[in-house]
Amino acid sequence: MAAALRLSRRNAGRTSTNPAVGTILVRDDGAGPMIVGTGVTAVGGRPHAEAEALAQAGELSRGATAYVTLEPCAHHGRTPPCANALVNAGIVRVVGAASDPDSRVSGKGYAILREAGIEVVERLLSAQASDQMAGYLIRSSRKRPEVILKLAISSDGKIGAAGQGQITITGEAARREVHLMRAEADAVLIGIGTALEDDPALTVRLPGLENRSPARIVLDREIRLPETSKLVADADRVPLYIASDTSANPHRKATLERRGVRFIGTELHDGHIALPELMEDLAALGMASVLVEGGAAVASAFLADGLADRIVLFYGPREIGPNGIVAPIDPDHIPQGFHKMREMRLGEDSYAEWVRGY
Repeated sequence: MAAALRLSRRNAGRTSTNPAVGTILVRDDGAGPMIVGTGVTAVGGRPHAEAEALAQAGELSRGATAYVTLEPCAHHGRTPPCANALVNAGIVRVVGAASDPDSRVSGKGYAILREAGIEVVERLLSAQASDQMAGYLIRSSRKRPEVILKLAISSDGKIGAAGQGQITITGEAARREVHLMRAEADAVLIGIGTALEDDPALTVRLPGLENRSPARIVLDREIRLPETSKLVADADRVPLYIASDTSANPHRKATLERRGVRFIGTELHDGHIALPELMEDLAALGMASVLVEGGAAVASAFLADGLADRIVLFYGPREIGPNGIVAPIDPDHIPQGFHKMREMRLGEDSYAEWVRGY
C-alpha cells in the first residue's frame, strides 16, 4: 500500500475533478508475491487507476490481490464502475486505504466487492492516504478546495520588507520544495499586493516538471494587475485567474482577457473579496487544492475565515530587520485544532507542517 501511495503522487494535481489514486495488483503462484499490474489515475481523471492496472495485468489479474489507495468507485458513467471491473477481472482480494466520502461511492464500492465474494480489507494506511488525498476529500465533504497556507519566515520572524520586492529568505533546497508543492497543487493564490511588489511567475521551474505548473489566482478586486507582469506574459500557457469585483473597470478586464486572462466575479464582504464564496467557486471549477503563497494580509484573511487546512512554514537563517513585515503566524501561534504532521531540514533551512483535524 505504501508503494501504491507513492505511485499515486505521479499525477497529483493533474487529474481534474478526480483524485490521484494508485493501484497495484499482486499475485502469488507459489514462488512468492509478484506485481503483475500498476495503475495511476490518468491525466485529466480518466481512465481510473484500477482500469489502468487491470489493462496492464490482463489475464494475470485473475486470482490477484488489488491494493487501492481509495475505495473503488461504484457509480456508472460511460464506463462501468471500478468495483465491477475488479469483479469481472477475477480479483479475489481487495485492500483499500482511504474511504470515499462521495455519496455515490461511500461504502457502495466495497459492498459490490463483498457481494461478489471478494475478500475486502479496509483502512490500511488510511491516515497516510487521507493526508495525501486531502484535497479531494475536503472538496467532497466541504464543497471547497483544501487550502494550504505557505510562508517563508526569517530568523527574526519577518516574511519580507515593504517596497523591496522579493527578498530571499530560504535557500535552494527549500525553494525546490516549494516548486514541488506547486506541481502537486491545482492552483497557487496570491494577493494583488504581492503581484505588484514581487512580479512573480508562480510557475514550476524544476527540471522535467515545467509542464506541471498549476493555475495561478490573483485576488485583485479592482483589476490592477499590469499587462506587463510575468503572470500575464504566459497566461496563454499557464492558466491565470483574476478574482475581481464584478463592477471593476470593464476596459481593464477586456484588455487582460485578450491576453488570455480568465476572470472570476466575486462577492465582497466589508470591501474585501469574500473568500468562502470564492473557494466554493474554485471547487466548482474542479480545483481540489489551493496553495496560498502571497502576502501577510491574504494569509491573515484565510486564517481569520478559518479556511486554512494545512499550514506550511519554511524558516531561513537570515534576518530582515526592524522594517520587515511581521509574519502573521509562527510556531507559537498555530490556531487550535491543528497538529504538527511533519518537520525536516532543508540545507540551512527548516520546514514544519501542521494539519487541521476534522
